Amino acid sequence: MNILALDVGGTAIKSALINNGEILKGDECLSEARLGGPRLVENIMKTIDSYSDYDVISISTTGQVDSEKGCIIYANENVPDYTGTKLSMIIKKKYNKPVFLENDVNAAAIGEGFYGAGKGEKNFLCLTYGTGIGGAIVFNGKIYKGSNGVAGEMGHMVTHINGLSCNCGHKGCYEQYASTTALLRNAMAYDNTLNNGYLIFSELEQGNKEIKDIVDNWIDEIIYGLVNLIHIFNPSCIILGGGIMKQKYIINSINEKILNKIMDSFQGIKIVPAQLGNNAGVYGMAAIAEQRLKK
Repeated sequence: MNILALDVGGTAIKSALINNGEILKGDECLSEARLGGPRLVENIMKTIDSYSDYDVISISTTGQVDSEKGCIIYANENVPDYTGTKLSMIIKKKYNKPVFLENDVNAAAIGEGFYGAGKGEKNFLCLTYGTGIGGAIVFNGKIYKGSNGVAGEMGHMVTHINGLSCNCGHKGCYEQYASTTALLRNAMAYDNTLNNGYLIFSELEQGNKEIKDIVDNWIDEIIYGLVNLIHIFNPSCIILGGGIMKQKYIINSINEKILNKIMDSFQGIKIVPAQLGNNAGVYGMAAIAEQRLKK
C-alpha cells in the first residue's frame, strides 16, 4: 500500500510517498502559512497534485487537531484563518481517498516511536523546540490526547509565575524561556548578530564565556520543564526534537545536570535527541495510516 504522507508546518510542507516504511519519493515546498489557512490548503492540494499512485492521504499539521473529525480546532496567529478548517473533508472530497489528520508533534512522536529514537519504547514523551515548544505523550504505544483531544501542550506549562507574556494569552509559559526563540532573544540581547543557533554555538565553541552563560541558563530552563514532566509521567524515555537539538552540547548538559534534580525513584530516564529529523512527521503519518486502516 502506498501512503502519501504530508507534514504541514508554518514554514514548509514536507511530503513523501511511503510503502512499508520506505520512502519512494519525497519533496518539500514553502507552506506560505502566514498568508492564511486558505492559501495553506491550496498549497497542500498542489503538493498532493504532484503525486500519483497512492492509496491513502495522511496529513500532519501545525495547530490543535481533532483527528476524529478531521478538523483544525485551533491555530495561532502564525496561520491566520486556519482555525475551524475541515481539512479532511476538503481533501477527501477532491481526491476521493481515505484521509487521516493528526497534529504535527504527535505525528513526529509516532514516527520516532516506530522508526527512530523511541523504537521499542512504550511510554515516552516527545518535545520539539523551535519557535515555540510542542509536545506529545505516548502511553502504551499510543498517543494520549486527553478529554478534549489536545493534551501535550507542554510549551504552555507555567514555569515562571507572572513571567513573560505568551501568545496564548497567559504569562510565564515554558516556551517563553526554553524555546529556540528564547535562546535567540537572549543571545541577540548580548550581540544582535547572533541570530541563529549555528552562530551561537560557534561562539560557545570558541570559548565565549558570556555566550556559554546564556546557553547554560537556557539549558537550565529546559531542564526545569523536563523535571516536572518526568515526575508527572514517569516516562522511560524523553525525545528532544527541533534543529537546535542537533547540538550535542545541549543533550550532554541536560543528561549531566538532570539526574541531580529528579527523585531517586525516577532515575534511569533516557533523554535522547530525535533521530529522524525532517522525516519524523511523514514517517509518523505513514504509521498512523497503517494503524487506523487496521481498525
